Amino acid sequence: MEDNFLWVERFRPRTIQECVLPGELKKYFTNQIEKGEIQNMLLSGSPGTGKTTVARALCEHLNSDYIIINGSEESGIDILRTKIKQFASTVSFTGNTKVVILDEADYLNPNSTQPALRGFIEEYASNCRFIFTCNYKNRIIQPLHSRCAVLDFSIPSNQKQVIAASIFKRCCTVLDEVEIPYNKEVLAAVVQKYFPDFRRVLNELQRYSQSGSIDEGILSNISETNMKELVTSLKEKDWKKMRSWVVSNLDNDPVSLYRKIYDTLIPLTNQVPQLVLTIADYQYKSAFVSDQEINLTACLTQLMAQLEVK
Repeated sequence: MEDNFLWVERFRPRTIQECVLPGELKKYFTNQIEKGEIQNMLLSGSPGTGKTTVARALCEHLNSDYIIINGSEESGIDILRTKIKQFASTVSFTGNTKVVILDEADYLNPNSTQPALRGFIEEYASNCRFIFTCNYKNRIIQPLHSRCAVLDFSIPSNQKQVIAASIFKRCCTVLDEVEIPYNKEVLAAVVQKYFPDFRRVLNELQRYSQSGSIDEGILSNISETNMKELVTSLKEKDWKKMRSWVVSNLDNDPVSLYRKIYDTLIPLTNQVPQLVLTIADYQYKSAFVSDQEINLTACLTQLMAQLEVK
């Protein structure tokens, strides 16, 4: 058995060159490696786009000692006073700059932990760097923004096709290595549905592979979100049909799903301000709620009550 059963860990890129990134980002990180220095950085973007992988790869490239703190699990001020301070205040055995990777930093307490980090960044500047990763950079206080290079992992429209093709090629390599037969058209459909979340793509492929192959048999599970059915249910004020639509589409990424609802409904109503405010509110809540089905149903129930859909 492989040391890493999970494909997302087994096939995690170990170098910047292996990472699937937009051209400007890859160039920036390559320059950091060539200079032998790491800046304090804030890496933001949607899930599964390689933020933590890049942070780890940079440290490995430069032979830096590093620790990873998960902000969603260790968000309190005590983590600064113990683990981070103990690590940052000591000199590396290699003599290289040490690195603290604060993963999911948007969950760090903005009233205590985040403000305290300002002093840490400056106090240990000669010995340690800080890399923050987050999905929502607006949840990181501005004083931390100003102390970091802020890098957005969103993919420019003119590079989406190239990035999707690179992810597709990487998936082919993974499936060949694990000896899982696959249909290229079906694989392309999986990549298209979950793009740009490469982590989700690998997790779904591993799940589908339990049947022995990636073929037409899974197409019903990866079909595109049916927005026409949702529009009809909202227009007819049919709550049961709307709830059925929610259940059928819960496997989609919440951020992408709310965006798709927004794009679909904008041209179909004259009550755009209410639409924007409602979707923004529930999209924000989706990052915290324990039950996405209830949250999405509540959003669509409110839209159904507020809007007249053409």
